[in-house]
Amino acid sequence: MSRLPFRSSIYRAGLALVFICSGQLAAAAPVTAVYEAAAAQKQGMLATMKALVEIESGSKDVEDVERIAELVSKRLSDLGGTVKIVPATDVTRLDDTPEKVGPMVHAEFKGTGDSKIMLIAHMDTVYRRGMLKDQPFRIDGERAYGLGIADDKHGVASVIHTIDLLQKLGFKDYGTLTVLINGDEEISSPGSRSTITRLGADQDAVFSFEGGGMKPRLTLATSGIGAVYLNVQGKTSHAGARPEGGVNALYELAHQILQMDDLSKPEDGLKLNWTVAQAGTNRNVIPGNASAQADARALRVSDFDALAKTIDERVQNKLLPDSKVSVKFEVRRPPLEATDASRALARHGVQIYEELDLPLAVVDRPTGGGTDAAFAALKARGPVIEGMGLSGFGAHSNDAEYIIIDSIVPRLYLAARMIMDVSEGKAPLK
Repeated sequence: MSRLPFRSSIYRAGLALVFICSGQLAAAAPVTAVYEAAAAQKQGMLATMKALVEIESGSKDVEDVERIAELVSKRLSDLGGTVKIVPATDVTRLDDTPEKVGPMVHAEFKGTGDSKIMLIAHMDTVYRRGMLKDQPFRIDGERAYGLGIADDKHGVASVIHTIDLLQKLGFKDYGTLTVLINGDEEISSPGSRSTITRLGADQDAVFSFEGGGMKPRLTLATSGIGAVYLNVQGKTSHAGARPEGGVNALYELAHQILQMDDLSKPEDGLKLNWTVAQAGTNRNVIPGNASAQADARALRVSDFDALAKTIDERVQNKLLPDSKVSVKFEVRRPPLEATDASRALARHGVQIYEELDLPLAVVDRPTGGGTDAAFAALKARGPVIEGMGLSGFGAHSNDAEYIIIDSIVPRLYLAARMIMDVSEGKAPLK
């Protein structure tokens, strides 16, 4: 393609390149200036991913997360953003939340327009300190390998280079570009969820840069993840000599679990499965304590609300009146629900990908769980799109995490065009 300087008129002309071929409507050609700007980011983005991979940042190694936050903050500041590293102070205490939670990087870029757009990704990983030596950054053919590169250091790099791309084009027709990179996603975002929800509520569109799938896709829906913690306090006694003097916590636990057997409704995407249980200390002692945990999944936020209420009601019905039963329901991640607005904006993304003669699927039915985009969507007024990141494989793997290098240019082109079109009122938001 010939190199063209960016001008808004050229951008609009590029969008209008539609022609009739054999009686059918053909896809518009890619906007040359945007495509070339995306291609020019490729090597720099590989270098950024290398720099990010080389800083280990396991969620519970807060000092390491703080180190990578400094790097991300500097990169966004160098691009002209107003940047601050935000400590996690409003922490939702989940069952496995560490005493200290990693920070967030919050940046804002001011433009000349009115649209408010938010870009999110996460910089923490599931890995323990010291594992980088087994997964160093390396390039092998069309794959770039590295610890955490697929989940989600490529997403952080994608955000940085999308903004760099727009700046090199001189595009500032947005009102505000808000960036939030959190450091606790892999432990269910206990310190960042409230911030993501608060910022997401004020946006015209939110784009989340988790992986875009080996077969390119945008994701509009994921199931939510919940957990139930059931505890029973009974009374110990000799199991042979005086069992009647005890209150068998194991009996009560079994009763409680069995009376919740009908709460799963798989046909509606609601699942409750008891997965862990503990009781007793010795064979000849009536157990005085028992506990169990369940995994819960739902497709709608309202389903979790109803499930929690029902569980609270059920545990009031006890087998042993002298036992004490307590239950805690955690929403570790709410569902991300597809909306008419997110479907419309995703279809616009498909049209953009067609300009590159590439397929792009839209997943609007939940196939899995776990995305910060769901927190952004809780009070969002605009569409929320997940899966804006690169194609990759091997997340949470010991030896195979990689991204597909050939996906860099198309994905940067897609991200830039989506931001441009939202900013200029050319993308549907309803």
